[in-house]
Amino acid sequence: MKKILTISMMLGFCLALVLVAGCSQTAAPAPATHVPTIIETTEATEAPTAVPTTADSVRPGPTEALPEIWSLEVQVENNGEAINPQITTTVRGGKGMNVIPLVEVRITRSDGVVETGSITKPLSIGKSVSLAGTTSNNDRAEIWVTTPNLERVKIYDAYIPFRSYN
Repeated sequence: MKKILTISMMLGFCLALVLVAGCSQTAAPAPATHVPTIIETTEATEAPTAVPTTADSVRPGPTEALPEIWSLEVQVENNGEAINPQITTTVRGGKGMNVIPLVEVRITRSDGVVETGSITKPLSIGKSVSLAGTTSNNDRAEIWVTTPNLERVKIYDAYIPFRSYN
């Protein structure tokens, strides 16, 4: 009888250790890169315009960070469709959604054409603008935010891959 009691106490103790060990691990931090998702929107924004550009303006440049009270998170992605490649810029949130009046998007395509569009106030999560892209990995996206002080701040400037295989 004493052996059965000792064995069941040891099994109970081991079970408690297993439960505590599983609950004490910290969650991994979210990755800094954005995972591409396909978002269908029906909102109409300003019509894109096409302007020829020079090769020097194709290289991404430096960006600035908005003050934390005006922070805004945006996601830029290519839809990966070879027939109609579109680069979509989507508002993903931030403290500045209620105070930022304008988000301007400029796409410099690899064929030298510049497409522009904007997202205007009121901003909301999921509000987006889609501009024509190419099937090349050299399309450049620039995002300019107008602050409540009416200053333009470039918050994003990078190449947008046509497709991502991760």
